[in-house]
Order: sequence, then structure tokens, then C-alpha cells
Amino acid sequence: MPSILIVEDESPIADTLIYALETENFSTTHVKTAQKGLEHFDSHAPDLAVLDIGLPDFTGFDLCRKIRTLSDVPILFLTARDSEVDQVLGLELGADDYVTKPFSPRAVVARIRAILRRGHPPLPEKSNELLYHHADTMSITCCGTSLDLTAHEYKLLAILLSQPGRVFTREQLLEQAWEDPGSAMDRTIDAHIKALRAKLRKHSEDAAQTIQTRRGLGYTLVF
Repeated sequence: MPSILIVEDESPIADTLIYALETENFSTTHVKTAQKGLEHFDSHAPDLAVLDIGLPDFTGFDLCRKIRTLSDVPILFLTARDSEVDQVLGLELGADDYVTKPFSPRAVVARIRAILRRGHPPLPEKSNELLYHHADTMSITCCGTSLDLTAHEYKLLAILLSQPGRVFTREQLLEQAWEDPGSAMDRTIDAHIKALRAKLRKHSEDAAQTIQTRRGLGYTLVF
């Protein structure tokens, strides 16, 4: 049952949408302020968020920006603001769709289904409780603490995180992490992997062991 967060300060509009969604077997949570919506993300992981723009505390645009620092959850703007500028801004902020009021509840549900069906463009990283890749800020945390990584260390770990379990050869890692792969050698990868393990070990021995060597092949990351 997909969970939908609705951030809308007008109860009649929210009630109409809730009824339409729950009739179609969606789970819904409704809050009336942007702050409440943001707090919801601290304790829940909705499958999609529906945001009004004209909220009483701060705008849906601001909320969208803040959500994007926490999550890549699909977002649909549902608002009375129908100017082209607002629509472009909403989409550029990372929203997946923009619907103006008045609206057809069935049409909105259909749009939500379409967004969830095609899937939000996935971030090129994976995460778990040990390692988390924050693509927007190009940083990786280990056990909740940001790692102090060089540019090449960051790129290498992000590549490994992108496909846990896949073995990357040294040549593949050089091609993806170095602007000029010919300027580095296989041993360069080994040295950077050693440095990465050392930095991870300062936070967690388990995290350090996620980077595994496949002799004669390359490196893989295993949670």
C-alpha cells in the first residue's frame, strides 16, 4: 500500500484527495504546515509527497528544497498558482509533476500512479545504516558522520556504492573516477582504496570491511 504525504492547509481540498487516494488503496498522511511536513520526513519515508505552494509558515517551494536535502521521494505540486514561472520553478526544484486547482481527484490519483509506476529517477547510489551517499552535497556519511574524503576517494566510494555486489575492475574505476585515466596507474586505485578503508575504520570496522578485494579482478562493496 503506497504511502502518500499531503501537505495542504485547506482541509476540504485535502479531504477530497484523501478520499480519492484511499479509495484506490493508498495510505495517506495529511498535515497543514510545511514544518509538519518536514517533521514527517524525520520519522517516516512516504512513497510520494503532494505539496501545496501557499502554506501558512513557509512555501511549498521552500519545503521542496528542504525535502530534497533529505530524500529523493517523488513530489507533486498541487496549487492554485498556475503561472508558467511557478510551474517551471517547481519542476526545476525537483518536482515530478505540477497540478493546478481546481483539479479532478481521479486525474491526480492517475498522475500519482503514473509517477510511482515509472519510478522516480534513482540516485546513483545505495545506502544502509553504515554508509549513506548524499548526492546533492557530494558527501558520504559513515554511521551518521560525514567522511573527510578527497575528490578521488569520494568518486571511488560513490561508484562502489552505486552497485553493491558488483566487481569493478581497476580499469573501470580509473575510467569513471579520473578525468584522465591515462595519468594514473592500477596501483593508484589500490592506494586510494587503502586510504578509504583507513578512514572508514575510524568510524566502523564493519564499514571498512564492506570494501572487499577480488583477487585478479578488482573491488566490490558488500553490505
